[in-house]
Amino acid sequence: MTSNQERVGLDALHERLHRVLPAVSLSCQALPKTPQIRLWLLDELFPEQALDPQIVNAIMEEPPYWSFCWASGQVLAEFLLANPQWVQGRCVVDVGPGSGVVAIAAAMAGASRVIACDLDQDALTATALNAAENRVNLELSQDLDSALAVADLVTAADILYDRENLPLLARFQLASQVLLADSRVPDLNPPGYRLLGQWQSCTWPDLGESSEYNGVRVFASEPSP
Repeated sequence: MTSNQERVGLDALHERLHRVLPAVSLSCQALPKTPQIRLWLLDELFPEQALDPQIVNAIMEEPPYWSFCWASGQVLAEFLLANPQWVQGRCVVDVGPGSGVVAIAAAMAGASRVIACDLDQDALTATALNAAENRVNLELSQDLDSALAVADLVTAADILYDRENLPLLARFQLASQVLLADSRVPDLNPPGYRLLGQWQSCTWPDLGESSEYNGVRVFASEPSP
């Protein structure tokens, strides 16, 4: 991505953001848990009581989720950087990348190829912008089946806020391995997956969410019999 493309991408994201939060901008920030990664994220949040009800409704209908780094994304990115053997020399497909933090961490940790896959063009724009900021190469895709067909490892973080996404977990197992991080489903016990551990984090910028969303569990798929 050239500097001109980066500017066009940033302008497009600001245009999208200002539809719902006219007075808020994006700024490039180092993450608390992985300061070697810098992302374009919201630089401030209105206090809840200051938001017009129409703005609240607009945010709920079209949330600019790519302008936050969610708790599970931070934890999984930190996990990959600390355990590069999961990705080194492998094709990694990151599903629902949001800001792109996990895909970027996979590239930094030595993946031979990283594909960020999302249906939302804004998320792909944010991922490309953040990849350029961190000087890593990512591929972008809106075709999940094609991406899964070449994946050695699938990563996904906080995609289960919508339980309709649960069937994706079985599809992911077409790949050799899957790493799944979640903070949204407290009773999650997906068949064919084992729990690797639990870590504490929070969304960045901090949304002041309930502490129940700060506990992130990371699962790995079990080998096929």
